[in-house]
Amino acid sequence: MTETEVFKFEKIQSQIDGIYKEIGLLSRKSPNDAVNKFKLKFINQLLIDANDLLTEDYKPLQGFDSFDDDDLPTNSDVTMIFEQYLNCLEKLRSDNITTKDYEHGWFWIVDGEASSIKTIKPKKLNIK
Repeated sequence: MTETEVFKFEKIQSQIDGIYKEIGLLSRKSPNDAVNKFKLKFINQLLIDANDLLTEDYKPLQGFDSFDDDDLPTNSDVTMIFEQYLNCLEKLRSDNITTKDYEHGWFWIVDGEASSIKTIKPKKLNIK
C-alpha cells in the first residue's frame, strides 16, 4: 500500500464503523425499516470508496457494489453488508501491517517496507 492508501483506508474504515454502529442501533429497534435516501447516498459513497480500496482481492461480496437507489435497503441489510466490509477491511489491514519490534507496536507496511505509521494489532493474529 502507499501512504495515501493507508490514510484513505483509515478514513473509510472509521466512517463505515461509525455508520455501522448507528444503523446497528436502528436495526435492533426496527430491522425492517427502510433507510432513507439521504443516508443511502452516504452509505453508497462509502461502499464505492471501500470497493476501490479493497479491489477484487478483498471485496467481500462479488457482484455487489452498492445499494439500489430505487429499492431502499432495510436497516438490517445495511448492517449485514457493513459487517462484511469491516471484516474485509480488517483482513486488508492485517495483511499490510507488521511489528518493527514487539516493544513498539504495529506499523503499516508502505511501499513494501515497515513505515512509521502506527496502527493497532490485528484482530486476528493469523496474518501472513
